[in-house]
Amino acid sequence: MSRTLVIKLTAGADEPERANQALTVAATAVASGAQVSLWLTGEAVWFAVPGRAEAFELPHAAPLADLLAAVLAGGQLTACTQCVKRRDLTEADLLPGTRIAGAPAFTEEILTDDVQAIVY
Repeated sequence: MSRTLVIKLTAGADEPERANQALTVAATAVASGAQVSLWLTGEAVWFAVPGRAEAFELPHAAPLADLLAAVLAGGQLTACTQCVKRRDLTEADLLPGTRIAGAPAFTEEILTDDVQAIVY
């Protein structure tokens, strides 16, 4: 049985190395066969808006759009309910397959057996 990795990203383009690291770990875990749940909170929710990840650049790093695509293809991408609302975004504004959920869903995920949670 594969363990689940829950990653919460709290940094956006304002902290490019931290943001890229979280997405790199998420995409690598998906490629390794792990169940991955990536949560975007704060400024990171902007990465779930089409075109935003493509505008992100970090030298010597995989393109953020490719990393997000890998997570969407093999894992779950979630944008924080409050964070989305504070930015006047709706589900229609986000990449297809992105869900909007809040603290109760996050808490349920991280308290499940055989889950590893990481916050960036």
